[in-house]
Amino acid sequence: MKTKLWITFLSLLLVTLGAVAQNTSRDQLSPKSEQRIAKEVRHELLMLPYFGVFDNIAYRVDGSTVTLLGQVVRPSLKSDAENSIKHIEGVDRVDNQIEVLPPSTDDDRIRLAVFRAIYQFPSLQKYELGVQKPIRIIVKNGHVTLEGVVDNQTDKDTAGIRAKSVPGTFSVTNNLNVQPS
Repeated sequence: MKTKLWITFLSLLLVTLGAVAQNTSRDQLSPKSEQRIAKEVRHELLMLPYFGVFDNIAYRVDGSTVTLLGQVVRPSLKSDAENSIKHIEGVDRVDNQIEVLPPSTDDDRIRLAVFRAIYQFPSLQKYELGVQKPIRIIVKNGHVTLEGVVDNQTDKDTAGIRAKSVPGTFSVTNNLNVQPS
């Protein structure tokens, strides 16, 4: 009886260890595979039809898991982002941590005012060109966060100053990155 019990226990242990080893090897991808997945994720996110200047979506690729981060205005954009990358070859799991910003007419007013203050300022008008704007404007309960990239420190500082000049903003966090040309 004891021998049968031990054999059953060892069999279950081996099956469990085999399943864990299989899952571990599947989750660990080569750096080249992760780079390919990251490139495809970026492409899919940029192709989302309602992804605009008031949304910020970031991602992290960790093996076969893609984690989505950021903030969006429309709840449908959160699910669209997740659905667009589920089908990418090599992606087994999507951890969608995108925050849907609360609807607010005051925040909508601030978004538009900050957009005008930044993108219509002469030295920053160059960023208005193109479909995907490089300066993202996130507004939550009157607090403004600037995300994205600019060419130099002067443009970063100017965008922050312009955003702070908008009436009704409680604070401005300038997370713009300077991308050397």
